[in-house]
Amino acid sequence: MSKIDGATLMARSLKQQGVDYMFGIVGFPVAPIAVAAQKAGITYIGMRNEQSASYAAQAVGYMTGRPGAALVVSGPGVVHGLAGLANAQQNCWPMILIGGASPTYQNGMGAFQEERQVQIASPFCKFAHAVEHVHRIPFYVEMAVRQSIYGRPGATYLDMPDDIILGEVEEEKVHQAATIPEPPRMQAMDEDIDKALNVLESAERPLVIVGKGMAWSRAEDAVRAFIERTQVPFLASPMGKGVMDDTHPLSVGAARSHALQEADVIFLLGARLNWIMHFGLPPRFNKKVRIVQLDISPEAIGNNVPAEVALVGDGRAVVGQLNKALADRQWFYPKDTPWRAAIAEKSAANAKQIQPMIDDNSTPTNYYRALKDISAWMPKNAVIIGEGANTMDIGRTQLPNTAPRLRLDAGSYGTMGVGMGFAIAAAVVHPDRPIISVSGDSAIGFSGMEMETACRYRLPVKVVVLNNGGIGGGIAEFPEDRGQLPPRVLTIGTSYEKMMEAFGGKGWYIEDPKDLRGALDAAMAYPGPALVNVRLHHAAGRKPQQYGWHTS
Repeated sequence: MSKIDGATLMARSLKQQGVDYMFGIVGFPVAPIAVAAQKAGITYIGMRNEQSASYAAQAVGYMTGRPGAALVVSGPGVVHGLAGLANAQQNCWPMILIGGASPTYQNGMGAFQEERQVQIASPFCKFAHAVEHVHRIPFYVEMAVRQSIYGRPGATYLDMPDDIILGEVEEEKVHQAATIPEPPRMQAMDEDIDKALNVLESAERPLVIVGKGMAWSRAEDAVRAFIERTQVPFLASPMGKGVMDDTHPLSVGAARSHALQEADVIFLLGARLNWIMHFGLPPRFNKKVRIVQLDISPEAIGNNVPAEVALVGDGRAVVGQLNKALADRQWFYPKDTPWRAAIAEKSAANAKQIQPMIDDNSTPTNYYRALKDISAWMPKNAVIIGEGANTMDIGRTQLPNTAPRLRLDAGSYGTMGVGMGFAIAAAVVHPDRPIISVSGDSAIGFSGMEMETACRYRLPVKVVVLNNGGIGGGIAEFPEDRGQLPPRVLTIGTSYEKMMEAFGGKGWYIEDPKDLRGALDAAMAYPGPALVNVRLHHAAGRKPQQYGWHTS
């Protein structure tokens, strides 16, 4: 009779369930799992920080539809990985955090890095459990993967004690598990489909908000057919960008605040009325707005604003129902309406307001001038990673997406430090696409050591750092007394490009905007990791807003 150890059984079980990528940092007691994963055909990427490993795992989950795995050591390793676990849960992206643990026979004795790991992971994920017997590993892997992708996707945690990893069992005694199929696609009730369309038809100022739920459910073809058929203006959420082409004439992205404030009917397609959407409440929204809501989770219906019509189900399936029902209707939203005219007028006014910043060639430069060259330089099929407060927010408006699941940023949890983990994940999932991370100088500091990871694996990621010397903004020069530096201030003109070069990549430092496009082209032509460090004016920021809660 043949025996199999826990590490090998874990790796084989993950591979069976479609987990093809693992990111981690090896050490006691998880190193055997990493070795076994490679033998099982799982791509293993050794990271420099557990947070970045967990960020990479969840980005894989979003891009591929199957969770990525993050492998971390016991105690502090798990604690560090909780940042990514929480981000994945709040962002509704699937991942599995696999934490090593001290041997079960040392529980309560003060073992090396002993911690209550299942307890501390539980608040941050959908499912958390310790594996207590080697033969049950496939059972728990199946459950963790299924929980991560069924229903509203999210994070899961498995605790792997040292004696379970090294323990052996007769293969015939292994608790085998079935391979998990794709999640079932639930549909809404037909009468609710009709109610939803009736409400939409009754609107004077309708608006569709396309959320990342549509991207997750691979609903882009159905959503595009729905928008084209109804001709209703749409707004993409930050991670819903690309489900509809950002440059589509029905996009209201350039007049976002006006559209949200004035719409009388809003159709939420896989989007949530959370802080990103100002909870759907006045003054950001019309206080009499009527909501039609499509969501995979019944518990999400009516959150913050009651839904007049609720469509509970899978995004692609339910929008397919809507499209089928539209075949029997003659209605579409007319082209010549005051609503369309008002959106066009506001879009033109916003464009006129930022044009001077786009055309400003002074040195140091500003966000809009830098992003003009970056936008023109980026191929349409690129994966765009954005992080940093101003960098990410302004970048969302200036860097368009034409296809879904190619925009990765801080998302619902607003987490800084995700950039390099996301970039590395995108590079291994999409080796045929350009991977471009546009980061603020504060944000790159959270995960900058992952430049070494990118260089070690020869991942040709292109990083652009928009460097204004601070968290949100810096200062023109340092005071004599460095103890009195404002809390937001970072080192002026830090040479982040030299970090990339120190690890074996290529870097450029740009002060004059006229030199930016040449550096970007050189970075794209370079076959390995590259970083373009763009010096911004220390007070560079967003366009002036009428109200603090405005975004456009």
